[in-house]
Amino acid sequence: MMNEFKDFIAKGNVMDMAVGIIIGAAFTAIVASLVGDLINPIIGLFMGGVDFTNAYAVLSGTVPEGASLEEARESGAAIFAYGSFIMAIINFLIIAFVVFMLVKQVNKIKDATSKPEEAAEEAPAGPTQEELLAEILVALKKA
Repeated sequence: MMNEFKDFIAKGNVMDMAVGIIIGAAFTAIVASLVGDLINPIIGLFMGGVDFTNAYAVLSGTVPEGASLEEARESGAAIFAYGSFIMAIINFLIIAFVVFMLVKQVNKIKDATSKPEEAAEEAPAGPTQEELLAEILVALKKA
């Protein structure tokens, strides 16, 4: 049983998946910083300086005037945190776009490296030595 487990872990797919998860976690932190530190301020600038991540509506209960989203959540009131939801959508779109661009570049590089090999395989080999000798023999008989 232990040997089977070792074989399973040693397979390339499991190791590739583990590396992908680790890279994905690090990449998520980068995208969160990109959105929180760069994109949110730009969106806030176009929306008149509104801090978009703290945008919410109070559904029921009381929240102190000008309270942040965290303070509103702590007050126990029912809130509709549409700013957080919109930022989650923006995060998803940015991550999906960046992953799309990465996959596109990897596929482009993979295609560039595989085409010379395929071209070499697909090129006609030309006549064999026996075929050339047969053609020479036919040509000599005609002459």
